[in-house]
Amino acid sequence: MEYRLLGSSGLEVSILSFGTMTLGGEGRFAAMGNVQADEARRQIEICMEAGVNVIDTADIYSFGKSEEVLGAALGTLRPQLVLATKCFVRLGEGANKSGLSRTHIVEACEASLRRLKTDYIDLYQAHNFDALTPLDETLRAFDDLVRAGKIRYAGCSNYSGWQLMKAHVTADRLGIRRYISQQINYSLLAREQESDLVGVGLDQRTGIMAWSPLQFGLLSGKFRRGQAKPSESRLNKVDAPGVIDEERLYRIVDVLHEIAGQRGVSASQVALNWVTCKPGVDTVIIGARNEAQLRDNLAAATWTLSDEEVERLDEVSATPLPYPYWHQQKFAGERNPAAKHVRVR
Repeated sequence: MEYRLLGSSGLEVSILSFGTMTLGGEGRFAAMGNVQADEARRQIEICMEAGVNVIDTADIYSFGKSEEVLGAALGTLRPQLVLATKCFVRLGEGANKSGLSRTHIVEACEASLRRLKTDYIDLYQAHNFDALTPLDETLRAFDDLVRAGKIRYAGCSNYSGWQLMKAHVTADRLGIRRYISQQINYSLLAREQESDLVGVGLDQRTGIMAWSPLQFGLLSGKFRRGQAKPSESRLNKVDAPGVIDEERLYRIVDVLHEIAGQRGVSASQVALNWVTCKPGVDTVIIGARNEAQLRDNLAAATWTLSDEEVERLDEVSATPLPYPYWHQQKFAGERNPAAKHVRVR
């Protein structure tokens, strides 16, 4: 298992992280999975045997149940792991039960600590951008939690490029800790962030934690051109975000299967491996409904795509650059040859 420093920090993280949205099985999250403590413990042990040292969750997953199951499963394994969770989404009724106000961040952190049965959270992440709360308040709250020993680092998730950059500038102005990471949706089907978030991450050394690298299972190899969709899929109950261009999806899947066949691996492993190869990515979050699926996904860290294979996947998954990036590429490419995060069409 390869380890990388997360962003500009000294925190070493495995190239694959274990995501726990499948734990708990409450409400709409039941479509993701219903893993309970004993099975969760076994999955964590399998991950650790493979070299994984990061476990990622969020208070909203199964409405707190995922954290509870994880807390019950960790036990003596806790000190060996980088434990990451998130806050933002409403869990309770009444005012101040959502967002990134100081009140909600502190209360949510204390609640997560209780559910996780731990004294500290390694990486505490803003799950979304809060347009109502001043960034000064949000960032000072995270910084105070670090000073209090409740968390060790802060990160963000689902910010836009300008929002992340504004957060960095605000932290610098206040002389407090920056976000060290950004958790973003990144896959062969979700590449729009290469024009914005990846560039900010590279420029500002903000580590990328890629979520849904199989794009809600669409890149798992189960979805094929001209074939019936699988009966067991979270997409039967949970819609993938955004508009999916099916023709583009099947072009990508065809190449995934071709490379997978040549290498003797699964299409899922090829899709995961591609994300680990992308600039700025420090760790890729995988999940699993069962042990077989988990072991197959973990195997993606045991080999590496060739430059030619990465290029083939880049080409088949490419989308037109949005403005102003197509203009910058066309007229400033010679001036900025090192700007590799602006992809070539």
